[in-house]
Formats: sequence, C-alpha cells, structure tokens
Amino acid sequence: MDLIEAERTVADAVREARRVDPVGSGMHREVGGPPPRDAVAISAPARIVSYEPADLTVCAGAGTTVDALDAVLAEAGQESALDPRDPNATIGGTLAVGLSGIRRLRVGPLRDQVLEVRFATADGRLVRGGGPTVKNVTGYDLPRLLVGSFGTLGVITRVILRCRPRPECRAWYASDADPAAVRAGTFRPSTILWDGSTTSVLLEGNPDDVEAEARRGGLEPSEAPALPDGEHRGRASLPPNELGGFATGLTASGGVRWSAEIGIGTVHLAADDPLALASARDDAARAGGWMLREAGAPDLDGFGVELPNAALMASVHEAFDPGGKLAPGRLPLPEPLEEGDGS
Repeated sequence: MDLIEAERTVADAVREARRVDPVGSGMHREVGGPPPRDAVAISAPARIVSYEPADLTVCAGAGTTVDALDAVLAEAGQESALDPRDPNATIGGTLAVGLSGIRRLRVGPLRDQVLEVRFATADGRLVRGGGPTVKNVTGYDLPRLLVGSFGTLGVITRVILRCRPRPECRAWYASDADPAAVRAGTFRPSTILWDGSTTSVLLEGNPDDVEAEARRGGLEPSEAPALPDGEHRGRASLPPNELGGFATGLTASGGVRWSAEIGIGTVHLAADDPLALASARDDAARAGGWMLREAGAPDLDGFGVELPNAALMASVHEAFDPGGKLAPGRLPLPEPLEEGDGS
C-alpha cells in the first residue's frame, strides 16, 4: 500500500468512527487527560517518504518512530530536533503532545521543527497545511496549530520536518555555580539543567570549540544527568523569572525530585506520593504557571487549572471538530452539545 492510499484509509476510518483515539507508540498515553476507552484506535502510516539533505528537509509518515528517522538523517550527518524522552515515540505522537526536548534553549521549541503537515479531519478529509520549504509563509499556520493539540483537531498522517547539521561533538559538563552565572558565562549552550545543587550543561558543536567553551565557563566534564523519574511525574511551565522561587519551595517541602531547564521555565518533576505531585502543581499555579501530568497520579487530572487560552482553544476545536469525536478527554475542552440539546 503506498502512502497516499494508507492516508486515505486513515481518513476513511476517522470518518466512519463515532469516537477516535489517535495512537502512536504509546509513549505519551498518560500525558494530559486519559484517552477515550470506547474510541477506535487509529494509527498513521510509518515510512520515510523522501529526504533532501541539500534542502535540509525530510518527509515522513507520522507513524514513523523518531529513532528510525534519526537513523536515516544520521547517514547524511543531519538531525531533526524532536528529542522525545523515548526515541521509540512516533513523530506524530511527539508533535501531538507538544513536548519540546531539553535542547530547546539552542534549537527552539518543537513547533519550529515542522514545515508541513497532512492530517485527516473529523469528517474524513485529508488536509495539507504549511509548505515544503523553510521560507514558506503562505496560508494559515496549521503545522504549529496541530503541535500540542493531542489529536483533537485531526489525525496527523504525514509531516515535512526541518533538518539541521548534526553536531560533531555533544558533551555534558557540570558546575556547582549558580545556574544564572553559568548561563551568562557560556555561549549558546544546548541545555542548562539545575536540580538545586548541581548545574549541568550540554554543549554541542566543533570539538575544539566545545572544549574551549567549557574551560571559559569553568565547567567540569560529567555524565549526562538523568531527569527525575518515579511513578508519578509532571512537567511544570512557569515564567522563567519565577523558577528560582518555585524550585526553592519544592526543596523546602520535600517529597518531589526536580530538574529545571534554565532560560526556558520548564521544571521536570517526579514523586513517589501523588499528593506531593498535586502540591507541586498548586505551587506552580501560584507562581503564575501550570503543570501537565505526564504519568501516574491517577486521581490527578491532566491539567488541573483552566488554561489561559482555553476559550480560544474551544473556539478552534469547535471549528475543526464540532462533534467532539477526536481524542475526547485529552484536552480540557467543553463537551459538545448532543443533537437536540441547548437552545
């Protein structure tokens, strides 16, 4: 079956289903709200369609794993900066949940990696948005709209991604200095992680440049740090200037392991007690942010607070999926009215 036929099969299945559960590799099933139990599971095709190293673009079925994509790009010394926690995640699943990788400080947010999307709408149409070139500026920016939509606007079937040269060298360093001072003393680090005691820095580029940068910043070589792990996990998003106070509160209260992305405002959280994770989410809300549940904490709903763009999200969702058949429950959206309800 060629890709166009496979996409048509996906679109037909979406049209015929009463409720749809877009499925990738299952790496992000616990992120946000729970997937619908009575929905038809629908997966996108998995294959590399075309790759143009000279144009720094690759086209792939959304069901392709990030690991498989990376293996193809590595042959030409390139990469696409999707960076999911698990390389077995699919391209479409990674984009749908909108979780940028920890290299965001250097490579930018996840939505910047997408040039074009093709997706199946709730009524079974195949729609294309964006364009195959980096300079494309025509039409509505549907690729960015679909990133982080959790499948509620359409089932992504195909994407064109931006590629970039793969760094010759990638090395981790550590320091006990204040993370703000470390950031001020380094040039374009890919990542700065801080756990309250150690500042870990990822530097990428030419090996000589990386070594010189580390010496200038007073950094010592180290192993790659592990993000907090545990049965109950979340990811908090805060204004970067609120991160210090939030982290100090986490340390004082105990019960939560954390690692903060300096310069971004993202804090990775893990706890053995779901109540500790719930308390951390309350603290994030008081600091002007919010926390997305990533795993565990079954009694903790996905988002916890009304999102600041909830009204806009609801309006967009109504336009794309007025019947609410696509991934119901994954985002905090109002339930659609049944036929005959309302005034």
